[in-house]
Amino acid sequence: MKRLTVTVLLLCGFALNANADIWKWVDANGKTHFVDTMTPIYTWIDESGKVHYSDTPEHEDAVSVELVWVATGSLPDADNGAGEEADSGGYAYAGETAEDRARREQAEAYYCERATQVYESYVNAPQLYRTNEAGEREYLSKQEGEAIIAETKAKKEKYCQ
Repeated sequence: MKRLTVTVLLLCGFALNANADIWKWVDANGKTHFVDTMTPIYTWIDESGKVHYSDTPEHEDAVSVELVWVATGSLPDADNGAGEEADSGGYAYAGETAEDRARREQAEAYYCERATQVYESYVNAPQLYRTNEAGEREYLSKQEGEAIIAETKAKKEKYCQ
């Protein structure tokens, strides 16, 4: 019985590891890579034009890459599609299932709607304010308000692509 329990636990562990969140990132030459970890990645091009990447910024020109969630799945599925829509069954990301796509599109729609609501409330407000620790309103200057509105507009544009 003990052996059966250990075997079942091991099999469950392998099954859980088979499907993970897949992230994509683009190196300094524009090549797309897929990873199944959120470990920071840095990329740079050396003097001879060779692209390097590492989990530490080993070079003065190293820049942190942006990890973009692709889907839940396995790295071989993502690598086979290479991020091209033609190889992804019509879905936006390689390895993305219809269920993954529906969840992603629902999340994207929510964030777009919410960012639009916040932006419009800021634009239509007579004057923006912050609430301090005492619960009192501290009104922002015109410049501070314009900066907040510009920041919010950028977020709205990002989420509503």
